[in-house]
Amino acid sequence: MKIGLIQQSNTSNRTANMEKLNRKIRHCAMQGAELVVLQELHNGLYFCQTEDTSLFEQAETIPGPSTEYFGALAGELGIVLVLSLFEKRTPGLYHNTAVVIEKDGSIAGKYRKMHIPDDPAYYEKFYFTPGDQGFLPIETSVGKLGVLVCWDQWYPEAARLMAMRGAEILIYPTAIGWESTDTEEEKKRQLTAWITVQRGHAVANGLSVITVNRVGHEPDPSAQTNGIQFWGNSFVAGPQGELLAEFPNDKEKVQVITVDKARTENVRRWWPFFRDRRIDAYNGLTERFLD
Repeated sequence: MKIGLIQQSNTSNRTANMEKLNRKIRHCAMQGAELVVLQELHNGLYFCQTEDTSLFEQAETIPGPSTEYFGALAGELGIVLVLSLFEKRTPGLYHNTAVVIEKDGSIAGKYRKMHIPDDPAYYEKFYFTPGDQGFLPIETSVGKLGVLVCWDQWYPEAARLMAMRGAEILIYPTAIGWESTDTEEEKKRQLTAWITVQRGHAVANGLSVITVNRVGHEPDPSAQTNGIQFWGNSFVAGPQGELLAEFPNDKEKVQVITVDKARTENVRRWWPFFRDRRIDAYNGLTERFLD
């Protein structure tokens, strides 16, 4: 399967951001992409650096303007699209939601981000209610997609449950970067950990992992910090953790990657982790902590 990845820097001009995405999605389709993955909250700036109730105005319903816009594009190009939107479910209830658009422009399904961070410059708990749909792959014409979002990528349980429910590939739209006061050594440790844990999900589940991160500097509107330097580094890992694509940390990039879904079967025969799991001994995993 050919998959297009779009790593992009954004401005406050949402219309311009979407038009830029439109051009890049078309480029991926011209290169033969059947599936195109966009970064987390791709329409605008990463607004969670501050807590500001006026920013809830950016949220939209699903279906809504973005699913109509990108749905028309997917239908025209005959591709599957993975979107990441600020969902308004009802007044006072909002989610960070990935939406998968089918080749005919219809909504194949959606996933509401389950793990919500709350750190300096990442005040997502102020805006997003944790998802309530569980870890369910989305059926599409290109296969069963295990779509998760950003902070979910640190949790092996989320990847495992997607794999156990038949996901054929794991996909992570992402927005993560460095705070300027961190040392170069600390920045390297953070980035290495981020790549390593996701490659571990690929290995442990015998699945390819697609991660698309935003790039570029976005200032803190409150001026309390120096903003976030999103570190890009979008990548594709195969089912043994092998890196099939690595993007830069300081530039936009668009690339179409070929992923062999059939390798999952062979890799799981060589490394039968699912066969050897001790499901009779894992009850403690549903506890907060074991004293």
